[in-house]
Amino acid sequence: MSIENSRFRDLQLRQTDASLKVWREAALPPSPLAGWAKAIREALGMSGAALARRLGLTPAGVRKLEQAEAQGTITLASLRKLAQALDCELKYALVPRTSLSQQLQDRALEVARERMYPVSHSMSLEDQKVGEAMSDVQGELLARELLQGSRRELW
Repeated sequence: MSIENSRFRDLQLRQTDASLKVWREAALPPSPLAGWAKAIREALGMSGAALARRLGLTPAGVRKLEQAEAQGTITLASLRKLAQALDCELKYALVPRTSLSQQLQDRALEVARERMYPVSHSMSLEDQKVGEAMSDVQGELLARELLQGSRRELW
């Protein structure tokens, strides 16, 4: 991989991580049990029939949409329509539990250990086992090498 491609890849990772950090650190409230659409509609004092008219649906259709949202089975397209009818903006994100950089480092260490295990096992059977500290250093070096190569090999 060229240095230019490597720099671009690292910049892309940092930019994506920075964008996602805002979401990861956001103290977002939990979703209402009945779903956001119904909670917002009721807070506005809007009837199901009024929302149905805005959507071009029947009140039963609105109930189905609200239930689907509450159950997590609604499509993004339907949720977008509901948001628009409620004069809301739909925002969604996949929010990694840790930074993408940390995920890559953790995965590289995991792959390094997997690759080192057969050799380590054979050496221990031959009473030539490497100490744990040295094994950790070797794992970290291999992980660093993996991170410099194609990230596709990590998965």
